[in-house]
Amino acid sequence: MEPLTVGILGMVGIIIMVLLGVRVFFAAALVGVIGLITLKGLGVGVGISGFIPHAETAHYGLSVVPMFILIGHLAFHAGLTQGAFQAARNWFGWLPGGVAVSTVFSAAGFAAVSGASTATAAVFSRIAIPEMLRSGYDRKLAAGVVAAGGTLAALIPPSAILVIYAIIVEESVGQLLVAGFLPGILTAIAYAAVPVILVSLNPSLGRPITGVTWGERFKSLKGVWGIFVVVAVILGGIYTGWMTPTESGAMGAFIVLLMALARRELNWANLKEALIETSRLTVMIFSIIWGVMIFVRFLAFAGLPDAFASWVTSLSYSPTMILIMILLAYVILGMFMDAIGMMLLTLPVVYPAVIALGFDPIWFGIILVKMVEMCLITPPIGLNCYVVNGMRPDIPLQDIFRGIWPFFAIDIVVVGLLIAYPEIVTFLPETMLKN
Repeated sequence: MEPLTVGILGMVGIIIMVLLGVRVFFAAALVGVIGLITLKGLGVGVGISGFIPHAETAHYGLSVVPMFILIGHLAFHAGLTQGAFQAARNWFGWLPGGVAVSTVFSAAGFAAVSGASTATAAVFSRIAIPEMLRSGYDRKLAAGVVAAGGTLAALIPPSAILVIYAIIVEESVGQLLVAGFLPGILTAIAYAAVPVILVSLNPSLGRPITGVTWGERFKSLKGVWGIFVVVAVILGGIYTGWMTPTESGAMGAFIVLLMALARRELNWANLKEALIETSRLTVMIFSIIWGVMIFVRFLAFAGLPDAFASWVTSLSYSPTMILIMILLAYVILGMFMDAIGMMLLTLPVVYPAVIALGFDPIWFGIILVKMVEMCLITPPIGLNCYVVNGMRPDIPLQDIFRGIWPFFAIDIVVVGLLIAYPEIVTFLPETMLKN
């Protein structure tokens, strides 16, 4: 059997297994091992499969992942979430849909110290949804804005998903993290516009907050200074080249730990919980990487990435049209697969084709993470929607999925802007290189 045929059968096999509910890391590893044995024989195939997990994960760049995850857990215990929400509520609550707007901006602030979208959604399900329901907000809008706001952690640095993309395609972790900043801010502003428009058209969806004095607004800013410090350390250290991403992440975690201790919000039980949860999530991510990298090596021996790149570049469509078709495929895949698994399985085939079409790898990384971000709220596997439902079982899952569609629509607009104006993504990395 031809190697390319074996590769295609492997892709079909893993898609079937994932659709049947098999864990991505197990499906990828199993298909990869069988494929390598088929192509290279039992001894060589097993040898390669045993070597890859260590070779691919003993990578300095991946050490930033647990640092970013730990920052998020410590930030919650340091009270940064509550302070950010209260400040945003005081400053933006007067707008139509003001509490929902405040939720978006405070979620963006928390995303800047947390690399986990699900953690952001879970935290604001506790803090923001009760406040919105007390203010008379429609529960579909309240749940939708929290689920969508949680996705900002996928793009605004520190972002574990951006780090994983950088490792897979062997691009600069620092440039990708810096590149995600402006698109992340643009997405947050776009999300904030959704409740303003919806409530302006239908005031019954939620009423604004009134009676907040300027003194209260300025006083509430003391609750967000910690976020600005962490962002300045992480982004500033990477942008200027003073620190590597791992060093910036470690310094950020240390600063947040000091804040939590200074506020006396952190006890031994909370610290233990933060460390255990960080370890669990890190192990889950590394397990997926182990399994998928075995599969990726199998695809390389089968020649499927090169064959796909050659086929794509031979199409009689413009590069932009081909890119749009690839992005639509990600929307469909995202309905059935988790974000990290989807990236790891598709990038080895898709990335060479995208580069062959002449697109910038840093720019494509941000576009891809935007698509991953959108898939976190699309049914039937929209993970953030399930997180919100788990935290608020009184809000039916179908209402949450109904509430996310305006945000999904605005995401499409943002992706269109990033495609039309790639300098939104590339501006900061380019100036970073000049520095």
